[in-house]
Amino acid sequence: MDLLSGTYLLAVLLACIVFQSGAQEKNYTVREELPENVLIGNLLKDLNLTLDPDVPLSSPLQFKLVYKTGDVPLVRVEENTGEIFTTANRIDREKLCAGIFTENRCFYEVEVAVLPDEVFRLVKIRFLIEDINDNAPLFPSTVINISIPENTAINSRYSVPSAIDPDIGVNGIQHYELLKPKTAPKRTFGSITNDQGQNVFGLDIIETPEGDKWPQLIVQQILDREQKDTYVMKIKVEDGGSPPRSSTAILQVTVTDVNDNRPVFKENDIEVSVPENAPVGTSVSQLHATDADLGSNAQIHFYFSNQISSLAKRLFAIDNTTGLITIREPLDREESPVHKLTVLASDGSSTPSRATVTVNVTDINDNVPSIDTRYIINPVNGTVLLSEKAPLNTKIALITVMDKDADLNGKVTCFTDHDVPFRLKPVFDNQFLLETATFLDYEATREYAIKIVASDSGKPPLNQSAMLLIKIKDENDNAPVFTQPIIGLSIPENNAPGTQLTKISATDADSGRNAEISYILGSDAPPIFNLDRRTGILTAVRKLDREKQDRYSFTVLAKDNGMPPLQTNATVTVSVLDQNDNSPAFTHSEYNFYVPENLPMYGTVGLITVTDADSGENAAVTLSILNGRDNFIIDPLTGVIRPNITFDREQQGSYTFQVKAVDGGRLQRSSTAKVTINVVDVNDNRPVFVIPSSNYSYELVPTSTSPGSVVTKVFAVDNDTGMNAELRYSIIGGNSRGLFTIDQLTGNITLKEKVITSDHGLHRLVIKVNDLGQPESLYTIALVHLFVNETVTNSSYVQELVRRNMETPVGQNIGDGEITPQTNDYVKIIIAIIAGTMTVILVIFVTALVRCRQTPRHKVVQKNKQSGEWVSPNQENRQIKKKKKKKKRSPKSLLLNFVTIEESKPDDPGHEHINGTLDIPVELEEQTMGKYNWATTPTTFKPDSPDLAKHYKSASPQPTFQIKPETPVPPKKHHVIQELPLDNTFVVGCDSISKCSSSSSDPYSVSECSCQGGFKTPGPIHTRQL
Repeated sequence: MDLLSGTYLLAVLLACIVFQSGAQEKNYTVREELPENVLIGNLLKDLNLTLDPDVPLSSPLQFKLVYKTGDVPLVRVEENTGEIFTTANRIDREKLCAGIFTENRCFYEVEVAVLPDEVFRLVKIRFLIEDINDNAPLFPSTVINISIPENTAINSRYSVPSAIDPDIGVNGIQHYELLKPKTAPKRTFGSITNDQGQNVFGLDIIETPEGDKWPQLIVQQILDREQKDTYVMKIKVEDGGSPPRSSTAILQVTVTDVNDNRPVFKENDIEVSVPENAPVGTSVSQLHATDADLGSNAQIHFYFSNQISSLAKRLFAIDNTTGLITIREPLDREESPVHKLTVLASDGSSTPSRATVTVNVTDINDNVPSIDTRYIINPVNGTVLLSEKAPLNTKIALITVMDKDADLNGKVTCFTDHDVPFRLKPVFDNQFLLETATFLDYEATREYAIKIVASDSGKPPLNQSAMLLIKIKDENDNAPVFTQPIIGLSIPENNAPGTQLTKISATDADSGRNAEISYILGSDAPPIFNLDRRTGILTAVRKLDREKQDRYSFTVLAKDNGMPPLQTNATVTVSVLDQNDNSPAFTHSEYNFYVPENLPMYGTVGLITVTDADSGENAAVTLSILNGRDNFIIDPLTGVIRPNITFDREQQGSYTFQVKAVDGGRLQRSSTAKVTINVVDVNDNRPVFVIPSSNYSYELVPTSTSPGSVVTKVFAVDNDTGMNAELRYSIIGGNSRGLFTIDQLTGNITLKEKVITSDHGLHRLVIKVNDLGQPESLYTIALVHLFVNETVTNSSYVQELVRRNMETPVGQNIGDGEITPQTNDYVKIIIAIIAGTMTVILVIFVTALVRCRQTPRHKVVQKNKQSGEWVSPNQENRQIKKKKKKKKRSPKSLLLNFVTIEESKPDDPGHEHINGTLDIPVELEEQTMGKYNWATTPTTFKPDSPDLAKHYKSASPQPTFQIKPETPVPPKKHHVIQELPLDNTFVVGCDSISKCSSSSSDPYSVSECSCQGGFKTPGPIHTRQL
């Protein structure tokens, strides 16, 4: 009763709300499967309909069930009383609301029209169908097989396929149980028995959030496949109806060997959306599962659970191996918008993993709206007859539009395709009443073919139309009628004032004074037009300008002289035709474009935009280039400018020319604009060294230079601009000792470390300068030679070293070798000893020759000095050396082969000066070096002294000669090393008479003493040590 009372109150409330629109709703509750002629309700009483005695009715009160032709109604309505009864067509909730499983969701709707028009109401009746227990729950199969591994722990649960009951609520599935057998037959190994199954297994019911009940089998004892491998039981399912309905199935449990890892889904709940027009074979979802087992126990088998609907099984397929779900049959969202797929992944064990895939079928606008016409005024042979004096809002038919699509695709609008004196008045969702909107006129229109169009909101929209024929019965009421309801005119602009545009005419089916027609401009007519009231001639009182307004639309009226007068109107549309009275107009008077200089020929420079206020051919503009010298071309239609040349910004930075625009009028009009094309720099020039001007130049770096001092500078220029001309300097070779650094911005090369003896000589630095251009930086390499020494006394020799170094590949470092600094010191000592020994021998030999030619005075002087001896830094070493020399022949004869003595007569006739130059052969050098005892080191000087000749002086007069060094033989291996000058120069000192200085610290300079003799040996190549 509470439900019925609430329904009644709701119906009364809705009746009050929709009373003004003539629409009402009424709800009833009815059980399914009721027999025929069961009373459901009484509309007259339930709607509280009372008749006003003061309102006359054209016909008795009538209740008419409105339904579509061909439909079989499930209820009937007594036309006189409004009583509602069931029919022979029984109401089946499961058939009527298939797929609805909630208790209060199944409705059956009908519409009832309350006639006549004086009390017209349209009542929507909604029947809530109550479920009865008319279906028994059924398992999907009479035999249910479940596999359980033998190592299953006690209290482990296994899903049992659920039964299906079409009923809902308490009539649905309520209980599962295992049935105990009546007998317990004996068993042998491997036989199928049903004893003790209820002791080994239990049954539990899990209720899902959706209200579904899933049975689960519980293992209550330890399983041993070797003792018992199969259990057979009966499982019963029962609903909650009164009386309850039930069914049973055989539950067969097979105990399998151990497989202790179930597959694991990467995702247990997956939701995907698939359009309903997806073709067959489309991938829906790719399931991924892993199994920690190996071999066959890790082979995963995907399949659908039997709990999914038969529709889902029909529409979708799953690859048993890959887990890919695809579409098997075409989808239809209107049939089922959501599919819930339960996917099981099994590795052969009895406990598969479960994943739920929710497939949302998204709507595609694939359903055309439907139009259902239900007549209130009964048609005759399909045509409705209606008097032209019918009052406004006369109801003709109920139009119902439906669209099975969803959302916007299912939102339907209903309208008529042209202007008719009828309208569609909405009463319910997607339901409209067709009624008269204006008074009808038989003389104007004797019949109407109304085209009702239903259009959904999809993209693109789908339309459906239906024709409804209405014939008008004649009455005497005529108004003037225009021969053309819409008058279209086309007039050229710049017309003369007073030009006649057209003659408007109308007719009236009446006669006499009522047929006399006057023509009047409507209130929306602009003052530029004039209409003659008697003749209907329309003129333009002023000149028309299409560029100001190209279209006019206004109303004209035709009014008769009846009492009261009747009138009608028409729409006049005036289109102003164009004349070529406007020149083309550029969007800018001057265009500036910027292009990179590497833009290829016929690349796009820019776009010239030009407009013309005219239209048609008068606005068809053609572009051309003036005074462009064929450097550029322009598309005459699109205005795209392209180069006919290649650019070089360094040659020419900009181009200027004129562009002419000409329209296509008979009398052509034109205009011009200036175009400037600026060429933007591209990094296409490498840097060029200015300093040094040549790779053969060198700079002197005195040994006294302080660290941090700038020893030289490089400078380069780049013909590009901006970042393309930003330069950076770096040393990429020849500085393996790290003696020099370079400032990357200024190019200043500075001395990084204090110069030591091993640093003396020629250094070749490989300098790289690169720009910062984009996208690719360009660079240039130069060679900078730095001569580390006190002075440069022999520039030709240094130039020769530079020339040799230029023959060495840039990738090799000059001056690197494998000799260590300690070995360098030993070599210097050996060379010093050899040089001293040879000097003594030469001095003795030359002295003997000189004495033979000296005057007695000289002889006296020489005798006084014969007692002087060579001073050796270590007499002990000299004695050892003399003993070793006695064992082999003297090299005197060998030395004489390389000595050239040149006699010269100085201005002083009393003094003879002999100059000699000695070249030391390689054999003697190797022989002497081989005799040196590397274990002994002179104690009177440091091993790294660059000038050992200071310790080899004699007081006796001696001839002046120089020992020139051999040219160092380059190694056979071609390393990138600088050819540094000889590290040490040994100088034979003079006596006090010669007054020459031997204190110079420059090992590469020739002593100023004229009696000096020396030679240079190839210095060792070693790495720098600090």
